[in-house]
Amino acid sequence: MNVICLHDEAFFTLVEEVVERIKEKRNLNEDRWILPDEAMSVLGIKSKTTLQKLRDEGKIRFSQPQKKVILYDRESLIKYLDTHSKDVF
Repeated sequence: MNVICLHDEAFFTLVEEVVERIKEKRNLNEDRWILPDEAMSVLGIKSKTTLQKLRDEGKIRFSQPQKKVILYDRESLIKYLDTHSKDVF
């Protein structure tokens, strides 16, 4: 068994690089355009009416490739949540 010793700075740099790689891989696996059920899950809502209201008010981005198919931009949902978040005291 081998033991590897690292200085604090080297250890934290390594951890940060690993976290960045995981984030990159995770983003590759997530679809940009998601179905309404997943959009509601991301937003933490249970009502399709609320989702439609956010869409109609222009608060979230969506695409309608076909008449009855509506897809939501995952990034705009995250941005919406960020703009409505409250800072801690």
